[in-house]
Amino acid sequence: MKKYLIVGGVAGGASTAARLRRNDETAQIIVFERGKYISYANCGLPYYIGGIIKERDKLFVQTAEEFSKRFNIDIRTRSEVTSIDTLGKKVIVSDLDKGESYEESYDRLVLSPGAQPIIPSVKGNDLPGIFILRNVEDTDKIQEFIKQKKPKRATVIGAGYIGIEMVENLYNICSEVSLIELADRILPFFDFEMSSALNRHIRSTGVKVYLNEKVNSIEQTNEGIIASLDSGKTIESDMVIFATGIKPDTNWLLNSGLELSDNGSIVVNEYLQTNDADIYAVGDAIQIKHQILQQDINAYLAGPASKQGRIVADNIVFGNNRRFDGVMGNAIIKVFDLTAGIVGASDQQLKLNNREFCTAAIHGSSNAGYYPNALPISIKLFFEPYVGKILGAQIIGFKGVDKRLDVISAFMQKSGTVFDLAEFEHSYAPPFSSARDPITIVGFVAENMIKGKFKTIEWTELSQEKYRHSFLLDVRKIEEYALDSIPGSINIPIDELRDRWQELPKEKDIIIYCHAGLRGYLACRLLIQKGFDRVYNLSGGFKTYQFVHGRKDGEDGIYDGETILPDDQIYPQDDDFLS
Repeated sequence: MKKYLIVGGVAGGASTAARLRRNDETAQIIVFERGKYISYANCGLPYYIGGIIKERDKLFVQTAEEFSKRFNIDIRTRSEVTSIDTLGKKVIVSDLDKGESYEESYDRLVLSPGAQPIIPSVKGNDLPGIFILRNVEDTDKIQEFIKQKKPKRATVIGAGYIGIEMVENLYNICSEVSLIELADRILPFFDFEMSSALNRHIRSTGVKVYLNEKVNSIEQTNEGIIASLDSGKTIESDMVIFATGIKPDTNWLLNSGLELSDNGSIVVNEYLQTNDADIYAVGDAIQIKHQILQQDINAYLAGPASKQGRIVADNIVFGNNRRFDGVMGNAIIKVFDLTAGIVGASDQQLKLNNREFCTAAIHGSSNAGYYPNALPISIKLFFEPYVGKILGAQIIGFKGVDKRLDVISAFMQKSGTVFDLAEFEHSYAPPFSSARDPITIVGFVAENMIKGKFKTIEWTELSQEKYRHSFLLDVRKIEEYALDSIPGSINIPIDELRDRWQELPKEKDIIIYCHAGLRGYLACRLLIQKGFDRVYNLSGGFKTYQFVHGRKDGEDGIYDGETILPDDQIYPQDDDFLS
């Protein structure tokens, strides 16, 4: 009878254990979990705190008792594995309730220790009312504090996924919420303009956002908790949540003989096997391949961890026949009323890796513009020149973000191209999409770029020296131009351009923009066929420009005051314009 030990009982560990039992009914399987609970919905914790998930029991996929009974597995909670003797093939386990340690031997060992929060060494980070959120125990502490103290003001430090989720859920509880981020943007995985759009949306709710700010110290006063920032600002609140990132929980492996990366990740091969043939590893603590960047990363996501557990269980029982090919980095987050998704590589990652790429950006509609409640959706796509292989995408919208993101991800996993997107046959009826879905449209745009139908310029290039003396042409309607425009631009509406193209200078670069890009493309095609060869369409149009620079009237909501017309394009909501 084989004996399999698993360290960690959440996503990766629980998945491995259940699959092992399905593969081998005779094996002895023991799962060690340091906490009180196994197989719980870690990603659901912020929503339970915010009251979206009403019942605490809903967080648990299965209790230890249920899991043990169904799969005949020895589940040992409150049991911390502190070291491994690889030569003797045994682990040292600390029973946290009894305060005793013991040894357990193994034939195969699976490591799924997860990750631990990174807490900056800030003076006062251990004061009452200061919390982290990583597990159910942390959640219970926060819930008890909220119940007892009834805080009115909350501060979240860190604007990654957990930080943003906590901001939204604390907003349901507190009358005042502040967000502090060291970087120049929230959700730093997104490109600047997409992150800026989300930042503006968060600010429109009344949340105070502080970027490029570092917390120096935290102190308790009669007024509450005061966080002092590098800039000299102080933020008062009744509770603070640290959401400043996580790292592999592997310090206990430093003397094990297992190979670890520079950041402490467990190094595994394509079979998820460590440098010890009898030890495998899964989940947040391992280093895996990013399929686009072809470099090792950490994927702190339950989805990949669960899939890895299945693969490891098969490889342990049947031999190393299944490979884990890595991840695309498909992730999605709810940001108040908006949804934001990302897959593959970002603009900044591609540049850091010296990858040649092109960008296509569109602003379209979640469903047919003539059908009620059509809502804006924005897509930014990265692809290789010439061949059009898709390298990444970022999507923001009110609805339908997930399905577009997953379609793009599916194509990417099969080395798909923008030509595949242009030819993709999607499910269509007016309540669900348009005859030309947004992912099809972004495929069209990319296809036209590859075929040389037009050239684009990014919003970041407008301020570059080589374009400083360009002719900036706004081809929107007069009413749109009057509402707001890019400084220095001249307005010639697209419908007048055939009669007025002679007004344009052929000796200059002409940068064209409309609201979302389509009319700019039409203007480019017209001028190119009139003999202009220095014509560029502003990628994403004025809408992308507004993501970064905001609006003349100071509105923060990125789609506020806009509507979808029957052509599925986003336009300003203005009575004169729509009449």
